[in-house]
Amino acid sequence: MKKAKNTQSAKQVSLNETMPHQISAPSFEGTGIKMEPPFVNKHGVTIGDSIYASSNSPLENWTKDTDPSIMAGDEWVHPTNDIGWNTSENRELLESKKKPQAYPFMHPSKDVSQGSD
Repeated sequence: MKKAKNTQSAKQVSLNETMPHQISAPSFEGTGIKMEPPFVNKHGVTIGDSIYASSNSPLENWTKDTDPSIMAGDEWVHPTNDIGWNTSENRELLESKKKPQAYPFMHPSKDVSQGSD
């Protein structure tokens, strides 16, 4: 049985600053962070397309002689389509970048009513 060839494209995988195909993915809308398209790293592997198998990936061609450090570094991490955004710490980071819901009718970082009652 032949293995099906994975045809990857560099198309945009986000919709309205979200990753709708990832149920737990946060929204980047209103954070000032723009969703970035997938990119191809120096090993010919497309990063950020949400297709996690690539014929060029060391994971797909692993042997006992493969040095795991080959998959270390920024070239293996997509800035906006990465599982790390699903952590509570990174979700809080995104939420802190959003303007308050009452904006523009309140100061974005100062509570002027504090201590007035």
